[in-house]
Amino acid sequence: MKTTTLIALYLLALSGTSPLYAQSNKLVPLKERVNVQADSARTNQIIDGRWVGVGTGKPHTIRLDYTRPFQGKPSYRFELKQEDNTLEGYSAGETKGRAELCYCYATANDFRNLPASEYSSAQKMKTVYHYGKGSCPQGSSMSYTFSVYIPGTLDKEVSTIFAQWHGMPSRTLVSDPSGKVMRLTTEEFLELEKRMIFKKDTAYDKVMKINAKGDTIYKAGKANGWLIEQGGYPPLAFGFSQGYFYIKSNSDRKWLTDKTDRCNASPDKTEVLKPVTSTYKASTIAYKMPFESFPKDCWVTFKVDIDWTVYGREKQTIRKLGMLDVVMTYPQSGKEIKKHIVDNEQILIGRNDEEGYYFKFGIYRVGNSTIPVCYNLAGYEEHEKVSPK
Repeated sequence: MKTTTLIALYLLALSGTSPLYAQSNKLVPLKERVNVQADSARTNQIIDGRWVGVGTGKPHTIRLDYTRPFQGKPSYRFELKQEDNTLEGYSAGETKGRAELCYCYATANDFRNLPASEYSSAQKMKTVYHYGKGSCPQGSSMSYTFSVYIPGTLDKEVSTIFAQWHGMPSRTLVSDPSGKVMRLTTEEFLELEKRMIFKKDTAYDKVMKINAKGDTIYKAGKANGWLIEQGGYPPLAFGFSQGYFYIKSNSDRKWLTDKTDRCNASPDKTEVLKPVTSTYKASTIAYKMPFESFPKDCWVTFKVDIDWTVYGREKQTIRKLGMLDVVMTYPQSGKEIKKHIVDNEQILIGRNDEEGYYFKFGIYRVGNSTIPVCYNLAGYEEHEKVSPK
């Protein structure tokens, strides 16, 4: 290589314009967001060939972090500031904040061999993601791995979920004003949708109005007594709350979820592996440790094995208990520390849906908290669990 070329490359590096130099100092915003239930992901919205962003789209909320790589690749940096809550909480006046990467989504390609009406129907039923990648079947056995980097500056009073598994409810499961539960066909649901607006699990009369521009719009009128399946608490969550790091499993064997049943174990009050129960639900703190004891300023890797609980569908029974196993690994004083924090415990974990489960990680700030949150996640992998021979 000529001397002049070497000098030019050296000057580019000093100026910060060489690719390696530029990337090593970069936090690159990932601003695209997808409503995975109601929309397919466009090519420019797919991150690293496997994720889509969900939640608030402010530039600081999800970023590729070249300053904190994981296994030679940039990690994902998640941040919510005090004013970044954009969702209604579970109780009146509460707020929640979300900035996550979702592993499950559909693309236009998933609908290419289906009738033209299939996509628009799935949008109305909010089941678009059922057609895509990233979910596992109901009652399956799976292995998951991911890593989190918690900075020592994170406030111990945060209330955030950094990894969670969700169910995939079917909104064609409904109850009429008399309380009769039924599974509608797609055509029956679409007829219902013509005259109703659904907010969460509640149906309202669809009222036609003309706005100031002369356009026809539809607004929600009175609640009409119909309910639709909308889901509930995540069947499995890893997070920080009430001064603890915790792992919580939730189970709901009711065929049509009762959203008024708030059976939910509290990290500070609930004993480990002592489920809080209602008639149909169980909520279990599978593990907890004081926030101060959680390893900071290093990568902490979790290996999670799950046998999802098998449910009896319309019979609303438990056909087979689930199982949860979690190993936590991190460096300390030059050594690798490996802790078996949940040891093949039989547990109720899952939802009584026909569909299965999917993974998200990032920040899901709950409990009306507005405490700033910032940490990194990386290294996600999933596969069917290999049974010992």
